[in-house]
Amino acid sequence: MRGARTRDGRPPSEPDGTQVPDDALDASDRECSVHEGMRRLVQLLPRVMRGMRRQTDEPFDLRGVTLGPRHGSVLALARDQERSVGVLATELDVNLATVSGLVADLERVGFVERSADPADRRRTIVRVPPDQEVVVDTWLAGATAPIVRALQQLSAEERATFVKAMAFLESELNAPTGGV
Repeated sequence: MRGARTRDGRPPSEPDGTQVPDDALDASDRECSVHEGMRRLVQLLPRVMRGMRRQTDEPFDLRGVTLGPRHGSVLALARDQERSVGVLATELDVNLATVSGLVADLERVGFVERSADPADRRRTIVRVPPDQEVVVDTWLAGATAPIVRALQQLSAEERATFVKAMAFLESELNAPTGGV
């Protein structure tokens, strides 16, 4: 993607206005060695993390409840399909109490509703009410807009490869070190 442009036709830049070097964006169709990929990632990952932190530093206040990035994660999963609180905790890799608190906040603003699982009354099911889907989608679109815009620039195959690579990276970063 040498010479890549933003949606408005400008070259990409850091939020502080500095230009992103073309070599950090070069993801052309040519093959890239592991070392070249590593070099590019070492340049890009800190920038991505700074951008994500900056994004999460701006919580959103709605009806007296401050919603942050973790609320967005819960909401995105619940919007996809109803889930139990326990499943949400597992998928987000946080404890049950944390997810329960996030769900309570989302319930206070009307984004989700909780109900007992008819098959197992001990389980609490979380879902987005049908009358709130448009509002939730709008809020999520704002919260995830940079990620969505980036993914829209990729083909379906490229998106699948990117997500697969991120899953591999996450697995490697969180794997036991095995005495290394």
